[in-house]
Amino acid sequence: MDKFRSGFVAIVGRPNTGKSTLLNALVGEKVAITSTRPQTTRRAIRGIVHRPEGQVILVDTPGIHKPKTLLGQRLNALVAETYADVDLIICCLPSDEEIGPGDKRIISEISGSIPLIAVVTKSDRVVPATLMEKLSLVGTLAPWKEIIPVSAKKDYQIEKLLSLLISHLPEGPALYPEDYVSEESELDTYSELIREAALELLSDELPHSLMVTIEEVAVGEDGKTPVIYGKIFLERDSQKKILLGKSGERIKEIGIKARQSIEKYRGEKVFLKLHVGVESEWQRNPRALEKFGF
Repeated sequence: MDKFRSGFVAIVGRPNTGKSTLLNALVGEKVAITSTRPQTTRRAIRGIVHRPEGQVILVDTPGIHKPKTLLGQRLNALVAETYADVDLIICCLPSDEEIGPGDKRIISEISGSIPLIAVVTKSDRVVPATLMEKLSLVGTLAPWKEIIPVSAKKDYQIEKLLSLLISHLPEGPALYPEDYVSEESELDTYSELIREAALELLSDELPHSLMVTIEEVAVGEDGKTPVIYGKIFLERDSQKKILLGKSGERIKEIGIKARQSIEKYRGEKVFLKLHVGVESEWQRNPRALEKFGF
């Protein structure tokens, strides 16, 4: 009988290459927010997968990019720190996008002593002939242990990828109890679900400026329903109009969407109260970044 295997697997790639979507598909439930906006992921988020033959601790990382702010520099440093301390690295390369300088830079940075697996994501978006060409091209970029196309949306080859990951991990005991699927705290999850709702409903220029904190979780007047107080921080007063919308309609819509996601996560009704604040140029301010945990 094969021995039990366990270890850490970093998921890296450019922004919007399907890293968080892949993490959620492998875990089998939502542990990371997703969006088409760059820099959606701002922390190393761990998702834990349990199988009879092994345990995989997946670490979703921020997309590696050319930083324009202090926050961007710290996110890139977080990624480098993460993949320096794992057993295996997944590099996500979308099937429907050209291999660019950013991809090649990332592959160069991660190439070394840690085994690499190339995951060609979003394989459902291209025809088979195009996918085969992409797989051949990817094969020339690094000494991969495996190259596998997947589609998280279609659940294509997700289980096969998981088996491959386990096969390349070292022998060892489970590192987390079986009922753990993520290390995220409840408060972090609430703030991320609020930010996800805002990312979906706001225009392109604003999402980078958003930061969400949870100020308090209390009990409602009925004595049982949780009341979550969240605060959305912007970088400038002028951005408030965009966030609030006409007569406050947009912030209301964000609140409804976020509340529904939190209720799904908790499995019960909640009240959500959102407030808006300004932390001037917080992405470039060391003190503000420390305040927000970066």
